[in-house]
Amino acid sequence: MRENFKFYIDGEWVDPAEGVRPLDVINPATEEAMGRIALGAAADVDRAAKAAHRAFASFSRTSRAERIELLGAIAAEYQKRYQDIAAVITEEMGAPSWLAMQAQAAMGVAHFQTAMAILKDYEFDEERGTTLITKEPIGVCGLITPWNWPINQIACKVAPAIAVGCTMVLKPSEVAPFNALIFAEIMHAAGVPKGVFNLVNGDGPTVGAAISSHPLVDMVSFTGSTRAGIEVAKNAAPTVKRVCQELGGKSPNIVLEGADLPKAIGGSVQQMMMNSGQSCNAPSRMFVPRARMEEAKAIAKAAAEAVVVGDPTGNATIGPVVSEAQFNKIQGLIKKGIDEGATLVTGGPGRPDGMEKGYFVKPTIFADVTNDMTIAREEIFGPVMTMLAYDSLDQAIEQGNDTEYGLAGYVQGPEEEARKVARKIRAGQININQAAPDFMAPFGGYKQSGNGREWGDHGFTDFLEVKAVVGWKQAEAAE
Repeated sequence: MRENFKFYIDGEWVDPAEGVRPLDVINPATEEAMGRIALGAAADVDRAAKAAHRAFASFSRTSRAERIELLGAIAAEYQKRYQDIAAVITEEMGAPSWLAMQAQAAMGVAHFQTAMAILKDYEFDEERGTTLITKEPIGVCGLITPWNWPINQIACKVAPAIAVGCTMVLKPSEVAPFNALIFAEIMHAAGVPKGVFNLVNGDGPTVGAAISSHPLVDMVSFTGSTRAGIEVAKNAAPTVKRVCQELGGKSPNIVLEGADLPKAIGGSVQQMMMNSGQSCNAPSRMFVPRARMEEAKAIAKAAAEAVVVGDPTGNATIGPVVSEAQFNKIQGLIKKGIDEGATLVTGGPGRPDGMEKGYFVKPTIFADVTNDMTIAREEIFGPVMTMLAYDSLDQAIEQGNDTEYGLAGYVQGPEEEARKVARKIRAGQININQAAPDFMAPFGGYKQSGNGREWGDHGFTDFLEVKAVVGWKQAEAAE
């Protein structure tokens, strides 16, 4: 049983301001508590924000070389704790051990390495005629992160914030908080100056709201559901701070007539099911030419039935979903799909055979789905994929864009045609033919999938203010 009832504020582990309010952290594979943390209060956020505000005066003036050295120290300490991070992610949110090692933990260190590479040549100053346009750190950043790719979302915010000279207050998800507590230990061991990085555990309505509304917090970077993102924006509005959001998705996956169907369908199913379908950019709506739908169903069925659901510490392809609430939501949407007349190709309600406990969901494929069905419109956030038939490519694109979301899109098929389709999908990142992730590629959404971008050099932008110094050249000449 892990226990940590302290918060990391101003370079120290401190007790909660209002005493310990314990929260059990549940292992979703066993439905038993794997640890306990304390829930914070507005007073803890206030202490952390004041520490970050004090630290900003000096940290914002550090040199490029100093921040590159610090990022390198963080990456080195992270490598020392790599296995600890992977193991706890498996324990607290159910990612299979192989995924936690190869992807979940790996994403964290990759963002720091990427930030270092970008910072070496990043242009903070630009002269236009007699004017200097300079980019300066925005100030104290409130970082609110989710449970599904926990260390990834922490690192892709913290790394650019450190790189440009910001200070921060982090609220990790209370559902999966222990990887963040290890991360705070990493930051301390790396010698991050006091007050630059602060962590307060807690829930959204209390700690999240306090961060979003705090007058000393200059920007909020939030990743989570669209519903929660709206609340963050409302809480931030009175202080007119910048709000950057990476929210929900219902990403279209358009399979072209000329696609290699086994590769396109089989690979897409694997991608959909990874992390138990708990990825905001998952290719959850597959559009297939009507004439090829029966063939596509058979391939999808076989691919989904090859996914092994089981103990995340073993050799399973996928583990459980993260919580009872998530399990119940997914089960309700699966039932809704059946009730609304979609064809259940494989999977369905309930746990996989032989599983009596744990929040395990059957890999589920629906076909004969229409774009007005609930399962085609709501983000399920589980291992459930919908298949929709199209009669023309224009129809597929139109229906693909017919969603309140716009985080990601996918196109499978001949490269030249796929490129044309990619340009017509209204989403922030389009993947052609199951391309590997690109850490330099901006990530973020259109419409209700959010605003702003993370990853790569675009990930620096939201942490910077732009200042124009008019007459810069004349001032130099006068000297």
